[in-house]
Amino acid sequence: MNRTLLGMLTPSSNTVLEPYTAALLHELFPRVTAHFQRFTVKEISLSDRALAQFDPTPQLEAARLLDDARMDVIAWNGTSASWLGFETDRQLCAAITETTGVPATSSVLALNEILARTGVTRLGLVTPYLDDIQAAIVANYAAEGVEVVAERHLNDRGNFSFSEYDEQTLAELVRDVARSEPQALAILCTNLRGAGIVPALEQELGIPIYDSVSVTVWKCLQLAGQDPAAIHGWGGLFQDPRLRA
Repeated sequence: MNRTLLGMLTPSSNTVLEPYTAALLHELFPRVTAHFQRFTVKEISLSDRALAQFDPTPQLEAARLLDDARMDVIAWNGTSASWLGFETDRQLCAAITETTGVPATSSVLALNEILARTGVTRLGLVTPYLDDIQAAIVANYAAEGVEVVAERHLNDRGNFSFSEYDEQTLAELVRDVARSEPQALAILCTNLRGAGIVPALEQELGIPIYDSVSVTVWKCLQLAGQDPAAIHGWGGLFQDPRLRA
């Protein structure tokens, strides 16, 4: 059987991205499957200890271990570049490809590609992060010409705790942000239960909503030569003709 294997570099304290990624790929099973390798991430803050978690060395070692299973693509399924700077993910993905020989992407690079391809310059943002992390994210997007016109964040240093917010809590944050009429809205964090609320909220609010786990799957499928439109019921991202390869 011809299989497509998607490798995911996973924060160690994340309990959302694995089950949600599997659920997103359910219709494609067993032809397309996702595989996960963890490295230590326990806290999201601007402390030296927290920032050191994103040193590329353990990420590259995790990528090497994934490549033992002959991945077709490897993704950093996390959002650290949104506050560390987008160049960190571009450099990491280049290093992964150099190390393993396979294409690489990240949640943040996937989201940024989507925003560019759909012409979004006014973005709504929902995250679980601390005030200073959120401010850094807003500044990084502003530097790229994307204005965050409204945002809500949970001011939590997590990372495990992010997974304990329920869908209703996230939906209320999304509705609050949508009142400012952004062109699109991002649920930015791969340990938030955002993917499942996207379809109903898109219908209710009339704007695209991009969840971090979902955008990672979207880009991985493209890089692996698979059509994201094969995924149904998880929001407009996968059916948008502007986002076809």
